[in-house]
Parts: sequence; structure tokens; C-alpha cells
Amino acid sequence: MVSISIPQRLPDLEAWAIFAKVVEVGSFARAAADLNLSKGTVSKAIGRLELRLGTRLLNRTARHLSLTAAGRAAAVSAGRLLAEAEAAEAEALSQSVEPQGVVRLAAPMSFGLRHVAPLLPELLEIFPKLSIDLHLADAQVDLLADGFDLALRIASLPASSLKMRRICTVRRMLVGAPAYFARAGRPEHPRDLNSYRCLGYAYLPAPDRWRFVNAAGEVETVTPSGPLRANNADALTPMLLAGQGIAVQPEFMVWQDLAAGRLERALSGWSMPDVDLSILLPPGGLKPARVTVVVDFLAARLAAAPWAEAG
Repeated sequence: MVSISIPQRLPDLEAWAIFAKVVEVGSFARAAADLNLSKGTVSKAIGRLELRLGTRLLNRTARHLSLTAAGRAAAVSAGRLLAEAEAAEAEALSQSVEPQGVVRLAAPMSFGLRHVAPLLPELLEIFPKLSIDLHLADAQVDLLADGFDLALRIASLPASSLKMRRICTVRRMLVGAPAYFARAGRPEHPRDLNSYRCLGYAYLPAPDRWRFVNAAGEVETVTPSGPLRANNADALTPMLLAGQGIAVQPEFMVWQDLAAGRLERALSGWSMPDVDLSILLPPGGLKPARVTVVVDFLAARLAAAPWAEAG
């Protein structure tokens, strides 16, 4: 007896992908533009898919596009197929193609100048086909709206749709110059700070309040006042070194001045809440190789910094 094999038709993956894109953007014209296809090609793919499935997926008028009941069910599968295909392609590219292209990176101003920019020569020597578009600002950027591939954040981060990779803990401490403490005396309790010249940083979570806690778990909150408040931590350094006040600074800003004796820590029995240094990425699956290698490189180098706490 001769067995007859019946040819099996492969899924029309192109039509499924085009359908997923139409659903995502809500328009044939926008889907065509995003996919670099003609509007006719998009329309034919949807028609081909509907014919194959034997049901209408979209209700279309001159000005409106909506999913049918069958279309809503199919859209879930289509979106999953497209995401899995993109992930598979990204993984294959990351294994077979040297990382190349532009990586848009955002970082806080002082941290970026002191600790990110000095790493770039090594990064770009290892990956010569990469280029970095570095954006430095203490104000937080919107990764999705502003089109960044990743951002470094030094903060206690709330839950969000963004992907996060924690690097280390950053300690914050109250510091001043020996000359200032010789003149003004050393505070013994946070409430003593009411009589000190406090230099403020505008982008603290609560810039008008400094919150301290001691080993016994006692919490003390003070309202600092003084001659200078700035939206960049480096702007406070000349005043600190000149003995013109005290300030709360992250350890990555002052560790060398502390080691050299140019600054000293105050209220050693009290501490401010630590914050995390993290890399934030837009939501989604696998990232392009150009982004992945930058994330891995920065995470490894910054976690090994002298001021980095494992936490």
C-alpha cells in the first residue's frame, strides 16, 4: 500500500506580522510606513490572512478601523508571534554580528562626567563599530518619549514598566571641610543643623528635608537652610572646599576628598537612606547587541568602583 503525503501549508507569517503591526498602530497607512511597505501590500496581506482563516478580522471604513470578535482573538496570537520573531532575530544577530550602531545613553551630569565619560575610551576601543550619544542632565529623562536605549539612575526607583538592572548601592553622607568644623563646631545630632550653613541639591527626592536614621532606628528630619542651592552637585563643591558650609553628597562625589582630608564626614552615628545605581531600559524582550554590550560593560566597571557598595 502506497502512502500519499499531503503537502502542509506553512503559516503565512508575513501576513500575521503585518496584521500585528496594523493592530499595534491602528492604521493601514501607519503600518505601511513603519514596515516600509506600500499600503496596497498591507491591505493584500490582511485580505490574504482573512481568506485563509475564513473570517473577517477588521472592520474598515474610510476613517475608522476596528477589530471584529475574531480579530481581537487573533490579535493576541499575532502580537505574540511578532514579539517572538523579533526576539529570535535579535538573539541571532547578537551571536553573529559585531555590535555596531548608535547607543543613546542618559546619565546624571556629575556622575556622567566623573564616572561614565572616563569609561568610554575603553568601551569604544573594545567595540570600534559602536558610537555613543551621551546625554548628561540631572533632570530625569523619559526613555520612551525621548528615544533613549538606556539610562543610569541614582535613586530609589518606583515600580514601572521599565526594565531595571541594579549595579550597586550608593551611600549619601553629610560632609564639610575641616576649616568649617573648626569654626562652627561639629553637629552631634541632626537637629543641631538648624544653626549650620547647609548647601542644598535641588534634585534630591525631598530637597527641603534631610532625613537621618541612627543604629537604634530613630528617625530625625530637619529642614536645611543656607546660602546656596543648586541643581547640580558639582556646584556645591567649591563652597564645601572653601569651608563655607556643609552638604549631603553621594559618596561617588566626595570619596577622593574624604581620603585626602579635604572634606570630613559629620554625624557619623547617623546616616541618610542609601540609594541604588541602576541601569534602566525600555520594556520589551531581547535588546540589540549594541545595547547589551554597553549595559554589560557599564555594569561590570561601575560595580567595581571604589565607592560602590554591594548592598
